[in-house]
Amino acid sequence: MEKNILLCRLHIKGMACKYCTSTVEFVLQTSPGVQRASVALATEEAEIRYDRRIVSATQLIQAVEETGFEAILVTTGEDRSRIDLKMDGVLDKRSLMMLESSVQALPGVENVKFDTELNKVTILYKPDQTGPRDLIEVIKSATSGLVNASIYLEADGRDQHRYREIKRYRQSFLWSLIFTIPIFLTSMVFMYIPWLKAGLEKKVFNMMSTGELLRWILSTPVQFVIGRKFYAGAYKAMCRGSPNMDVLIALGTNTAYFYSVYSVLRAATSDNYMSTDFFETSSMLISFILLGKYLEILAKGKTSEAIAKLMDLAPETATLLMYDHEGNVVGENEIDSRLIQKNDVIKVVPGGKVASDGFVIWGQSHVNESMITGESRPVAKRKGDTVIGGTVNENGVLHVRATFVGSESALAQIVRLVESAQMAKAPVQKFADQISRVFVPLVILFSLLTWLAWFAAGRLHSYPNSWIPPSMDSFQLALQFGISVMVIACPCALGLATPTAVMVATGVGASRGVLIKGGHALESAQKVDCIVFDKTGTLTIGKPVVVDTRLLKNMVLREFYDYAAAAEINSEHPLAKAIVEHAKKLHLEENHIWPEARDFISVTGHGVMAEVSDKSVIVGNKSFMLSSYIDIPLEASEILIEEEEKARTGVIVAMDREVVGIISVSDPIKPNAHEVISYLKSMNVESIMVTGDNWGTANAIGKEVGIEKIIAEAKPEQKAEMVKELQLSGRTVAMVGDGINDSPALVSADVGLAIGAGTDVAIEAADIVLMKSNLEDVITAIDLSRKTFFRIRMNYVWALGYNVIGIPIAAGVLFPSTGFRLPPWVAGAAMAASSVSVVCWSLLLRYYKSPKIVGS
Repeated sequence: MEKNILLCRLHIKGMACKYCTSTVEFVLQTSPGVQRASVALATEEAEIRYDRRIVSATQLIQAVEETGFEAILVTTGEDRSRIDLKMDGVLDKRSLMMLESSVQALPGVENVKFDTELNKVTILYKPDQTGPRDLIEVIKSATSGLVNASIYLEADGRDQHRYREIKRYRQSFLWSLIFTIPIFLTSMVFMYIPWLKAGLEKKVFNMMSTGELLRWILSTPVQFVIGRKFYAGAYKAMCRGSPNMDVLIALGTNTAYFYSVYSVLRAATSDNYMSTDFFETSSMLISFILLGKYLEILAKGKTSEAIAKLMDLAPETATLLMYDHEGNVVGENEIDSRLIQKNDVIKVVPGGKVASDGFVIWGQSHVNESMITGESRPVAKRKGDTVIGGTVNENGVLHVRATFVGSESALAQIVRLVESAQMAKAPVQKFADQISRVFVPLVILFSLLTWLAWFAAGRLHSYPNSWIPPSMDSFQLALQFGISVMVIACPCALGLATPTAVMVATGVGASRGVLIKGGHALESAQKVDCIVFDKTGTLTIGKPVVVDTRLLKNMVLREFYDYAAAAEINSEHPLAKAIVEHAKKLHLEENHIWPEARDFISVTGHGVMAEVSDKSVIVGNKSFMLSSYIDIPLEASEILIEEEEKARTGVIVAMDREVVGIISVSDPIKPNAHEVISYLKSMNVESIMVTGDNWGTANAIGKEVGIEKIIAEAKPEQKAEMVKELQLSGRTVAMVGDGINDSPALVSADVGLAIGAGTDVAIEAADIVLMKSNLEDVITAIDLSRKTFFRIRMNYVWALGYNVIGIPIAAGVLFPSTGFRLPPWVAGAAMAASSVSVVCWSLLLRYYKSPKIVGS
């Protein structure tokens, strides 16, 4: 990412429905300097990609708040190396200036910002030059020990807000029940108990009864105190010209309440007017909506549990080893794991968690990496091997040198990747966005038309008086229909249909080592009908070994390998590494120095050439030799054919433009590769292999794993062309590769799956990262996406079907034939239930299980 292009995240408070998110998203998207903005109702967050030269995070917050919502900064995108420290001690202006200059002078410190109200200092720094312990020590030294600094313990702002919101809705609902239950009893239960009915019907003023006065008194605090959040939300929505769910609720409940007030006051001033009140409608409606919102927030909180579990993997403390000048361990110090700095050496005991990404410098053990990669079997670790922070050490003591700390760690990258994925919208969500833009205004209009139609019908006597309940007139009946329509038609379920399912699916995938980069990748994966596999490192283990050597000239084998290894030592290709590793075995010394290679040239996927000592050395495949105008003798050709039939790769070595030998390299096929290809076929997904290896080896591997269509000796750009050709033929193509040589094809494919990514989870080319390097996870990715989109479709069927069926019933379509009418409070309960049901249906994805293939 360009240095000035940052990714900012804001928590947005007050969004009630999809209409709100569309409004905020439009305002952010049209702000100067903003390249992309995405707002999610399920997470109540906005993710903005912006140019900090044009706009700041503060200005983005102001833009959101001008729309009537509250925005809380989660991250500016500048805090990859940021720390908040709490200062304990007395600080005056002079001390602050001295502290700021002292900290700013420290190498690697980029920015220092003090918050005197919270006694907090925020520091941006370069982790390869300084770290949190250095910063704390400088603060302490600069004040002669009068001020101590420590990690500022502040819970995640989003979690704090969610807990407060849950508490607020729970309290509001319980208070509303205290008032609403008596209202419900006096209007719908006590009226059937003779002695209670007589008391409730006793007149207070003229025709106003005790029951009406009691319901008026009880409903007022529900309407204006407990339900004030709906007024505030409706007011802000109308001010910005974007009516939302709050507007519907406020209109519906106020219509019922104020008509009831009018009716009761008229009865109090009349000797013969029999009033009909709807106080139970407004209070019960508010109570059910509060209950629905409470359950919805609880359910939505569970959709992001995967991120919370990932963040909890990091241990709280770490054991820091202290060394003397000669490199001997002289002591241990237990520190907060957040204080680990780059190049620190951490001691990890059996059963303890690895506190930071790094590599082993001493000890042997097995490490359980299942919580990060999903790999169930413990991985052997010894000197030089890398370890991942958050994994569990099984049986031996390890000394680990920290390499990536804080936000640079694999765990932090995974969390960021999953968070970004949960913010990214699936293309199918555009459907809901388009509906939500016009939904609320249309509902208000339809509610008005419903009331007018029923009122006019009553005035014209076009329906029998027997249809009207004894306690109502045609106006009251029409009013009830209009309110029911208004409250039942909330677009919340429609807005939650896609993001909740995507959130759960990406979390579930991450817990299984399948990192899905958002809704677009998820949606594309479920359409895949063709998969292009790379061979080396994808279908095979990716760690080829030399199994045979055939010399065509008289020379010492060790000398032959010295020349070949010297040429290949600068190459990153797996075959080159295999040759170098084999050459090392021919020397007794551990760190053998190879002859100097000059004028090194590498041709990706074909071979290398270099001047080694007194010889011109070329190492590569047959086509590379021919393109270099080197004749291949008949004996060499026969050896190559023989090796190809054995599914081995023959690497030709030429010196001074003459073929001197052939190195036979074998790369074992991954376990269950044949079963995976067979299972994909049962899923109606065609498998194709594209490799830079020779045709003989490619055909042998293809035959063994069950792939019929094979493209061999393909350069990286040819792999991308192959993908494009398949797409032009109408196929939805996935590319599975190692994310390096296969990058062009991964980008070109509808879905790029990077396999064997290890700790490099931030790989840009792929849409999906398979952490375990297991082929079975290709099936998991496709199967999970299909099951996710089945649930998304069912969510839409429910959300739309609910409105298609519910709105006509609320409008009274069944009333003429059956006399059935939907009371507004029942409509409110149904509206709340629809949102909760959509979220709960998405939550069932948490119990997803990967398909079991034969042999796994």
